[in-house]
Amino acid sequence: MVSIEDLKRISVLDNLTQPMLEIMRPLAQLNLFGERHVIFEEGQEADSFYMLLKGKVILEIEASEVIMISLEAVKPGYSFGWPALLPGLKYNAYAICVEPCEVMAAPGGKFLELLDKDHTIGYKFMKRVASILERRVERRTGQFLQVMSKHPDLQKLMGLS
Repeated sequence: MVSIEDLKRISVLDNLTQPMLEIMRPLAQLNLFGERHVIFEEGQEADSFYMLLKGKVILEIEASEVIMISLEAVKPGYSFGWPALLPGLKYNAYAICVEPCEVMAAPGGKFLELLDKDHTIGYKFMKRVASILERRVERRTGQFLQVMSKHPDLQKLMGLS
């Protein structure tokens, strides 16, 4: 069974109180996965939200039959499988363990029911989600601009080459 201490180690939950985590705890199921285990696949129905306790998970997309692109390395304390928090979505990447992992999974539908039922938990959780996603967008925008600035055609247009 997942402990309150396990839940406290997850960044998206770090602004929730002990009583709130007690309410959330029954939803989380602990899973142990070996190296190279595929937790979910791109295009699969997004039914669970995941929180990594130990190990490392890579999120990848299939660019072609022979090319996989790594989007992100998930470290302990972080979450993935965000599409499960919006009804009817599919996962947009593969989640692959690159080493043995301990992962908590919460059913997306039940998780959303809890957030709808307890508006205080819902508000605090979604406030934290917005903060995390804003940082990710900012980081990815910076990465995109850096890559674009090195593109030979753009360097010519900007007079840098």
